[in-house]
Amino acid sequence: MTQTNQAAWLRKEKTKLEVGPAEIGKPGRGQILIKNKAVAINPVDWKMQDGHLFPINEPKVMGNDVAGEIVEVGEDVSDFAKGQRVLAHVLGLVTGKAEEGGFQNFSIAHTIGVCPIPDNMSFEEASVLPLAISTATQGLFAKDYLALPKPSHDVEESGKTLLVWGASSSVGAAAVQLAVAAGLKVIATASKRNFDFCKDLGASQVFDYNSPGIVGDLTAALQKHDVAGAYDAISTRDTQLNTSQVLAQLGGGKMATVLPASDEIPSTVTAKSVYAVHILTQDKQLGQAIWHGFLPDALKSGQIRALPKPEVVGHGVEHIQAGLDKNREGVSAVKVVVTL
Repeated sequence: MTQTNQAAWLRKEKTKLEVGPAEIGKPGRGQILIKNKAVAINPVDWKMQDGHLFPINEPKVMGNDVAGEIVEVGEDVSDFAKGQRVLAHVLGLVTGKAEEGGFQNFSIAHTIGVCPIPDNMSFEEASVLPLAISTATQGLFAKDYLALPKPSHDVEESGKTLLVWGASSSVGAAAVQLAVAAGLKVIATASKRNFDFCKDLGASQVFDYNSPGIVGDLTAALQKHDVAGAYDAISTRDTQLNTSQVLAQLGGGKMATVLPASDEIPSTVTAKSVYAVHILTQDKQLGQAIWHGFLPDALKSGQIRALPKPEVVGHGVEHIQAGLDKNREGVSAVKVVVTL
């Protein structure tokens, strides 16, 4: 029977997604075709829809996070096979190719950003990970960012400590888990209701980012540690200034942000924003090390878990707009997911 594809198209910015037909891509060299079973929503998606990132000059299929089954492999693909369950960070956002977007029933993925799904993990759970893993990876391990030692299955304590602001977000949760796997202690911030969640991720201490004395509290706690830097997984103006002020009071340091760095950051702090696709398109050695060398066995063993938990808002591409709307409203310690 001939397969057909439906996608949630963004025709132009500040308009709702439109569900309509889309071509099923043909995987090329180093690519696979995935029949998506679940897709996750990220802030970048609704920010594109709202016109906050760059102009939408032609219809786009957005979406970065997919999980599903491989239905076809391209040339020179030996590590993956038809029928395999995988999660993937798809690259339509950077390539501009509709067939490489996530918000559809079938997506083309470059194998560098693909990982097998363990048998005990659902598609919904797996879909929360891809963009968060890539985003956390670049900020933590790339040489132009925090340049931490890479994560290992046999963890050796580094003696260093990382500050993660917003640890209950999807990027924050990935950053905490990857940093712990790299042998660092993590001191995190979150709302009080998410303290246990962050400690379960591996954070040694968690502080309430709503506290008026948060900068002083973090500074006092971190004075006892050899601080490797900070990862601001939220990166509003206020969170950047708070995070950088802590580093400044400790003498300065490096800081990774998920949004463009504020020009108000103290001069003793070097802040740089993350562009997650870089590890899949430019710094491929790092991408391979994490996505292929570390992540498959880490997911199997439970060293890295699919957190935050998925919150499914509907089944079918017609529900993706509702997912964007829910994410835009704000979520905490969950990730919005649509099943397909």
